[in-house]
Amino acid sequence: MAVLPILAIVMVLCFTIAPMSPSILLSFIMGAAFLLVGMMFFTLGAEMAMTPMGERVGACLTKSKKLAVILPLMFLLGFIITISEPDLQVLAEQVPAVPNMTLILAVAAGVGFFLLIAALRMFFSIPLPRLLIIFYIITFILAFFVPDDFLCVAFDSGGVTTGPMTVPFIMALGVGISAIRSDKHAADDSFGLVALCSIGPIMAVMLLGIFYNPEGTGYVAPVLPELHDSNELWHMFMEELPAYVKEIAAALLPICMFFAIFQIAVLRLSKRRLVKILVGLVYTYIGLVLFLTGVNVGFSPAGNYLGQLLASMEYPVLLVPLAMIMGYFIVKAEPAVYVLNKQVEEITDGAISAKAMGTGLSVGVAVSLGIAMIRVLTGISILWFVIPGYAIALGISFFVPKIYTAIAFDSGGVASGPMTAAFLLPLAQGACAAVGGDIVIDAFGVVAMVAMTPLITIQVMGLYARMMEKRKKRNVADHHPIHMPVLSPAAMAFEKLDDNAIIEL
Repeated sequence: MAVLPILAIVMVLCFTIAPMSPSILLSFIMGAAFLLVGMMFFTLGAEMAMTPMGERVGACLTKSKKLAVILPLMFLLGFIITISEPDLQVLAEQVPAVPNMTLILAVAAGVGFFLLIAALRMFFSIPLPRLLIIFYIITFILAFFVPDDFLCVAFDSGGVTTGPMTVPFIMALGVGISAIRSDKHAADDSFGLVALCSIGPIMAVMLLGIFYNPEGTGYVAPVLPELHDSNELWHMFMEELPAYVKEIAAALLPICMFFAIFQIAVLRLSKRRLVKILVGLVYTYIGLVLFLTGVNVGFSPAGNYLGQLLASMEYPVLLVPLAMIMGYFIVKAEPAVYVLNKQVEEITDGAISAKAMGTGLSVGVAVSLGIAMIRVLTGISILWFVIPGYAIALGISFFVPKIYTAIAFDSGGVASGPMTAAFLLPLAQGACAAVGGDIVIDAFGVVAMVAMTPLITIQVMGLYARMMEKRKKRNVADHHPIHMPVLSPAAMAFEKLDDNAIIEL
């Protein structure tokens, strides 16, 4: 259900207005097969391992009630998980102006610091909108000092960092921490960790841009495959597979070690639960290896080539609605979106359904892709969109239930995952190359747009829900008015008597 719509859209375009070479089309179909099997294993693994691990670690940290212990461990946990995020490796490769490890460590420190702030918010019940306003104002002030060709990369990093490895663990961590609290706002505060952790990478990369003052981020277009037979197609995927086997192993290892220490020192889970988590980790590992191989080897070149073809048409403006349709469906294939939607439905006891969340995210991403393609065709600065966009999102937050704001800002980071980075970003880059734009300034920023629009759409859902609730209460009051009893003249006279007269009577 998640993968077939985007596959169908690309196939229709391929056989109508955007004909592809057999090599690219076959690579895309093979990538879809890898992606399909990978998503299946990953979602199962996240449910069996990543979510229970995060919940138990979160609950365990909170039980100690010692901030001197909790806060350093929160920072360390955020740092380790971010280094484990595969999408961050992809981002680092695209920014040669800064050494890979320098960028990764800076972003990891940013996430760790903001996870620490998110934990403090939950412990002291600080309203999320207040913190978001403060930190986004600081972010936009920094934006005016960052080089133009580094600005979009900074905003993209916020969405890319909260990917398939980070989101399930951090969201479950929030659920685990809130489970210890007994107040009525505990469930609302369980969301919002991803929202704050998305700000850290943006600020970290901006500071790097100012500090290193890079002259250019350097863009390298993906290599378009030229295949002669099916054996070459299979070998192309098998050659890339070992790299992702090593990359995901290195990504999962820190999290496994952290959990192992917790298990030995504090948790001491039963053998049965531990085996289930280990099996889930194996599923997560297999799923991410297959998913990233399919997306990067099959989807990325196809996205770039499709963008070039669509932008080279007689009416390149058609790129905008076509990209919007693709954006609507492609977000459903993001692995972390499944985790978010399921957890929202569980935490709210079905009040916010997974289906409603999915629709809200799809509409948001569709709008963001339309804006991103307008930027590609016109070269408008990203600040003309992100400043008013975040201003609207933060303004709405004062009129909607707290839980909708927290979920909305979490959704922004979740929606912008590997599918966005590996298909939609190359689509924009290919289109930008075809129209002769500056790829680093105009095409980068797609991930930032995808991370921004769900903040508005999900909160609009919350605004609508509040209006419907008020209307329902008003209708109940109109149909069932409170009737005062009709008193007899004697009873009315009795009511007018004072206490002494009543006693005498």
